[in-house]
Amino acid sequence: MNIKKGDIVGRISYGKDILFSVKKIIRTNHGKSFAILKGITVRIEADSPLDDLEIIDRHEIKRNMEHFEKDLRSRIKKSEKEGKHFLRDILGENNDTGKILHLDGDKKYAEKSYRYYKDLGLNAVVKNIPENKQAYYVKSLLTKYMPDILVITGHDAMIRNGSHFNDIYNYRNSRHFINTVKEAREWAKNQKDLVIFAGACQSYFEALMITGANFASSPGRILIDFIDPLVVAEKVATTNENRYISINEIAGELRDGLRGIGGTHAKGKKKEKKEKTI
Repeated sequence: MNIKKGDIVGRISYGKDILFSVKKIIRTNHGKSFAILKGITVRIEADSPLDDLEIIDRHEIKRNMEHFEKDLRSRIKKSEKEGKHFLRDILGENNDTGKILHLDGDKKYAEKSYRYYKDLGLNAVVKNIPENKQAYYVKSLLTKYMPDILVITGHDAMIRNGSHFNDIYNYRNSRHFINTVKEAREWAKNQKDLVIFAGACQSYFEALMITGANFASSPGRILIDFIDPLVVAEKVATTNENRYISINEIAGELRDGLRGIGGTHAKGKKKEKKEKTI
C-alpha cells in the first residue's frame, strides 16, 4: 500500500487493535521506511515499519470515532446528572469553579477537551502545543491566564514496553512533560496554589510525581482513557476550596482506576460564596 502522511492505519502485527494517524514517514539509508504514528482514540505515540501497516477501511474508522464520541457524550451526561454543574445555565463561564489551563500536544484532542469543559460549564483555556514545546510556553501562559489547575498532556509511550521503566529515554515524550512540570513549579512552587496533572499513555509516572505533579499517568504503564486527565481536572475544579480531594476519591471514575492515573491529593478550587453583609 502507498501509505502517506495523514492516513489512518493499524499495525498488522498487533491485530490492528489501535487506530493511528500517520504523523510522518521516515526513510533510512538502508532503504527501509518507518512511520511515526499517533493514536486517534488513545493518547499513544508509536513507530512502525511501513510493511507492518494497513490502511483502515473508512467504515471501520467511522465506527471507532462514533464509539469515541459516544463515550465523550456519556461522560458529559453523567456529570450533568450528578448536578455539579447547575451554575452553567445561570452564570455561563462566570462561575465559581477553579480555572483550568490545558496544554495538549494533539490538535484534535485539544478541540475535544475544550468541548468537554465547555459542555460542563467549566472555566477552561485549552492550547494545542506540541509536547516538545510545552516547557517553553508554560510560564508565559501561566502568567497570562493565572489558572488554578494545569493539565499537561498529549501523546506518549514506552519504546521498549515492559522493561527499562527507569530510563527516561525509553519514553517518547515523558521528558517533555517532566520539563514542563519543572517550569510550572518554578512559577508556582506551592502545590496547594497550582494543581498539576501531567502525562499520557504509558508515561513515566514516578518521575512526573517527583518533579512536582499532584496527579500523573501511568502507574501501570498502560494506555489511559482520553477523558481521564479531564476527569481529574474537573474533580479538582468542582471541589470546594475548604477541602482536599484524593486520588482514591477520583479513581472510581477513571477507566482503569489507579493503574491508569495515580497521585496524592489536591486542595479543591471551587470558591466559596461570600455572604453579603448589610
